[in-house]
Amino acid sequence: MQELQDILVSEIANGVLTLTLNRPAAFNALRNQLLSELADTLDAAAINDDVKAVLVTGGDSVFAAGADIKEMASLDMVGVMNDIRPTYWKRIAAFPKPLIAAVNGYALGGGCELMMHCDIVIAGDNAQFGQPEINLGIIPGAGGTQRLIKAVGKSMAMQMVLSGAFISASQARDFGLISEVVIPERTIDRAREVASLIARKPPIAVRLAKEVLLKAFDTSLDSGLNLERKAFTLLAATEDRNEGIAAFTEKRKPNFKGK
Repeated sequence: MQELQDILVSEIANGVLTLTLNRPAAFNALRNQLLSELADTLDAAAINDDVKAVLVTGGDSVFAAGADIKEMASLDMVGVMNDIRPTYWKRIAAFPKPLIAAVNGYALGGGCELMMHCDIVIAGDNAQFGQPEINLGIIPGAGGTQRLIKAVGKSMAMQMVLSGAFISASQARDFGLISEVVIPERTIDRAREVASLIARKPPIAVRLAKEVLLKAFDTSLDSGLNLERKAFTLLAATEDRNEGIAAFTEKRKPNFKGK
C-alpha cells in the first residue's frame, strides 16, 4: 500500500480501525491523493479479520469541506471524463464492513458525499451539511444527488442541491440523514462507542445485514425480501449462529468467532 500523506490510521482497538482525514490547512478537501489513500486503506481493512468496523473522522473541527477545487479546476470535459476519482468512490462504497462517520464542523460537497457513503453517522451539534456545488456551476458528482434524495426525500434534496444551502446537525437528524447529535467534544468518542458495540457482534451476520439493508435502496420490496431470506438461511450454517442461540439459552455472553 502507498505511503500515506492525507489520512492518519490508528491502531486497531476493540476491533475498530480509526481513519482521520488529515489535510487541516485545506479543511480536509478531498483531493485524489486522499481518496486513493482512503480506498487503499479500506481495501486492506476489508480482508483484515482483526478489523470489525471502521470509523472515519476529520477530527474536532471539520469533517471535509468539499473536493479540492484547485485540482478540479485544472480538468476540462475530457479530463473529467477520464478522471480516476469515480473508481476511488466505487471502492469506498464497496467496503463490506460497517463504516461509521464522526462529523464535526463542515461536511460539504464531497465531504457530505463521503459521509453518505458511511453506514452510520454521529455528528457534533456544530456540524453543517450541504451540497453547494451549484454555486460553482456544477452539481454533485460523487453520488450526492442519488444518495441524498434517498436519505432525506425529494423536497429537501431538491432544496439543498438547487439552492446550495446548508442544514444543521439537528435538521440532518430530523430528516434521517444522520443517526445522532452530540456535543462536539463527544462526537468521536460516541462514534467509537457505536463502532465498538457493532464490532462485538457476529461478523458474518453484520456483513450480510449491511449488504441486505443497502439493497433496499435499489431493489423492489419483493426482491429485497427474497435476499433477506437467503441471507437469513445462510446464517443458519454458521458457528456464530449456534453460539448465539446457545449463549442466549445458557444466559451468558456469546463468544463470536466469525465462523
